[in-house]
Amino acid sequence: MADMQNIRTGRHCVFALHAHLVFVTKYRHKVFTDRHLTRLEEIMRAVCEDFEVELVEFNGENNHVHLLVNFPPKVALSKLVNSLKGVSSRRMRQEFPDLVRHYYRANKLWSGSYFAGSVGGAPLSVVKQYIEQQNRPL
Repeated sequence: MADMQNIRTGRHCVFALHAHLVFVTKYRHKVFTDRHLTRLEEIMRAVCEDFEVELVEFNGENNHVHLLVNFPPKVALSKLVNSLKGVSSRRMRQEFPDLVRHYYRANKLWSGSYFAGSVGGAPLSVVKQYIEQQNRPL
């Protein structure tokens, strides 16, 4: 089962939900420097706070970023992603006009797609075995 330090509680539930998110820049342009990545992390942390999501880890390279988020069940991951990408795109283009030259046609920073993978806890095989071994009432 989940590590006790990663378990969070809501009003009616106890949960440990983590997702690995990857966002890629439009056209895979290599646009980010350390300065951009530092600001992106700040913006994305603020968006996560608005959703009551914990940004556990953030890192990136010149054309993509990785996020590890701990989110409550009430949060639709797709809505979180749309907000993270939308807010960060808008703010980054406002604060760093030099980024705009890479996107003169499409006024977007990010590719339309993204990666989201569930992470943490026991491997599926272990969870499956655990459930199989539960006693059934006779």
